[in-house]
Amino acid sequence: MRNERSFIELKARQRAHLLLDEGSYRELLDPFEGIMSPWLGPQGIVTQADDGMVVAKGTINGQSAVVVAIEGAFQGGSMGEVSGAKMAAALELAAEDNRNGIPTQAVLCLETGGVRLQEANLGLAAIADIHAAIVDLRRYTPVIGIIAGTVGCFGGMSIAAALCSYLIVTREARLGLNGPQVIEQEAGIDEYDSRDRPFIWSMTGGETRFRSGLVDALVEDGEETVKKAMLDAIAKGVPAQHRSDNYDYFLPRLSRFDTAKQADAEQINQLFARGEE
Repeated sequence: MRNERSFIELKARQRAHLLLDEGSYRELLDPFEGIMSPWLGPQGIVTQADDGMVVAKGTINGQSAVVVAIEGAFQGGSMGEVSGAKMAAALELAAEDNRNGIPTQAVLCLETGGVRLQEANLGLAAIADIHAAIVDLRRYTPVIGIIAGTVGCFGGMSIAAALCSYLIVTREARLGLNGPQVIEQEAGIDEYDSRDRPFIWSMTGGETRFRSGLVDALVEDGEETVKKAMLDAIAKGVPAQHRSDNYDYFLPRLSRFDTAKQADAEQINQLFARGEE
């Protein structure tokens, strides 16, 4: 494999620039607009001018597109009122464009721990709007999710990832409803040791999620490799059935899961093995 610059090491704005056609990038509500969370400052938390959410309009292969990238370095990529509204509105406008005869693609770079605890219900409401917007938009065009690392994708935003038409991950990525520290706090260290990195990646890492059929593409970390995977996913078009609608496949497997045993990667791989009848 030829040497490539790391996609994981890129900031959110750099990722959006890379994925859009060269010269087409136009940021909406950029930092100079000064629209930031009104709730963090009073709690003694330094705000960020874009609230950790980059919304960029441009083209992909010459077709109108929006790339929404979460900055995992700001508050762990957590979703608040402002950042959540920016993503939801971008997806809603993309759906409206499609209804008006302007085909518009959508790509989501998801590096997020989920709802921002400091904004609690406001963040949860925004995430619910994001879920609804993805389901609306994916009727017209595939919504592509990319989880590269290092934060991963957890909480309510893991549901957003699951609603995407196609998911792309690296081996460094993680995807799960609850983060390791949350599970350890609630169920105890015997159930989930948040410091055991090999165990965590064996359960929620990109490779395991790919083998389980919960994501569509497992790629090496590299700018061009990730971009090619995105283009390949877009080229597939809207899937005949979205994964979130395929409950006839997933529910019987979940019903066979033995919760009396400590879960491990082998058990998960056997349960969700591709092609299993």
